Amino acid sequence: MTLTIPQVRSLMLAATGLLEPPAAPASKVAVLQTIRRMGVLQIDTINIVARSPYLVLWSRLGAYEPHWLDELLAEKRLFEYWSHAACYIPIEDYALYRRVMLDGVHGWHNPDDWVAKHQDLVEQIIDRIRQDGSVRSSDFVGAKNPGGWWNWKVEKMALEVLLTRGDLMVSARHNFQRIYDLRERVMPNWDDTRNPVSAEVRRSFLLQTVRCLGVVRAGWASDYFRIGKTGIAKDLQILAVAGELRVETVEGWKDPVYLHPDFDDMRDRAAQNLLIPTTTTLLSPFDPLVWDRQRARDLFDFDYTIECYLPAEKRRFGYFSLPILHRGTLVGRLAAKAHRQAGQFEVRNLVLEAGVALTPELAQDLAAALQSCAAWLGVPQVVIQRCEPPELRDALQLS
Repeated sequence: MTLTIPQVRSLMLAATGLLEPPAAPASKVAVLQTIRRMGVLQIDTINIVARSPYLVLWSRLGAYEPHWLDELLAEKRLFEYWSHAACYIPIEDYALYRRVMLDGVHGWHNPDDWVAKHQDLVEQIIDRIRQDGSVRSSDFVGAKNPGGWWNWKVEKMALEVLLTRGDLMVSARHNFQRIYDLRERVMPNWDDTRNPVSAEVRRSFLLQTVRCLGVVRAGWASDYFRIGKTGIAKDLQILAVAGELRVETVEGWKDPVYLHPDFDDMRDRAAQNLLIPTTTTLLSPFDPLVWDRQRARDLFDFDYTIECYLPAEKRRFGYFSLPILHRGTLVGRLAAKAHRQAGQFEVRNLVLEAGVALTPELAQDLAAALQSCAAWLGVPQVVIQRCEPPELRDALQLS
């Protein structure tokens, strides 16, 4: 079977939960199901519109209660660890990441070496947690460490190293601050004999990547769970020969794509053009659909950069611009800010991609997405400062 690029897009949108608007009001169960569907939910602290993990969920669920995510973590139905980046992860995948912890695959700056150099401090922190209970970084008053990780104080660095090694876990969050506790208290019944071997972890991550995205080229396969690129094309071929993946071709691409057998019916529907994208929404820069910039270029012809990491004079679209998904196409980007005290959703810069036609349908769908996001954030007044093309502002009929 040969697929077209639009059909591949529809497959990926269906797999990632962005093909159609939600069919029912959001629930706490739906939040957990959505994270399971994505495999991981990336964490980022930037809070210009909303913090990324909350926004990723809103893009798929519509209005929901953000505290449900915090509750799922506290209930141990999720845990935090390094995956694509710092992520919320379904607890049923803990064994995979426990093997990663023991192998020392993820993490920064050789955590074992760091612990060896700061043994006294590490022992003091662990003793304090063991005697007094869980802690936050703010419970320590140490000075920041110039030149360290984000100028963190050394106690914060110790907490993060111990989290990376698996000695500590995040037991909950309060006002988005991590609360750290001993692993044996968070997972008191865990037995390391349940951990898979290292080779099984890589195999599982590859299969999850294909299932989470719906369709994968070899060049995309390492990014989702940040596994090594070496030999990845061969690994995918081996999984396909074993019947654990399907292989298809795509018009205009020389290399094959891989699909998960769970999506056989979805593949057939895509090939018959029965997967019709109808969602229009705003995406976080850390949404799984766009976090791989090469994949976004290959599949959506969307060249995207998170400009908060650029000097102000080099920014074209805005500090924290959000990709705009409209019915299967990434049609533009939006720089906005939620002014919560004023109840205002400020659209600072709204830019359509070159070649995107400003149709009544696009204007109507985008206006609805802006109003929906603003209402969910509790800032119902939408104020638009700049649009490109300029006539888009009047077409939206918002302000």
